Amino acid sequence: MFKVQNNAITITRGDSGIAEITLYTDGGDEYTPQEGDSVHFYAKPNKFTLKMTEFVAAEPVIEKTIPITDLNLRLNPQDTKDLPFGEYLYDLELTFADGYVDTFVNCAPFRIVPEVD
Repeated sequence: MFKVQNNAITITRGDSGIAEITLYTDGGDEYTPQEGDSVHFYAKPNKFTLKMTEFVAAEPVIEKTIPITDLNLRLNPQDTKDLPFGEYLYDLELTFADGYVDTFVNCAPFRIVPEVD
């Protein structure tokens, strides 16, 4: 199972998933990546403090470069098969050719759920 709803991703551990990404300018127009731009996906364990006021740094458990030719995030079985079930967070970043970075999805929920065998 793979589902994206309001930027929240849910995937059954060890499954595959493809999500098309659409980019927009500050003015609301659709943005087509240019030569030298890159898009990255990072998923990390959900490690907020008890009062949800401070994010505790953690290394990404999944890192993906998303092709600018089709803007599809592709999750493969090996991306999640060894990860514990539970709650993670993810970011999507657009790095422009000139080095400017825009995190256009920030700290969105990423859930890995079990499968019933």
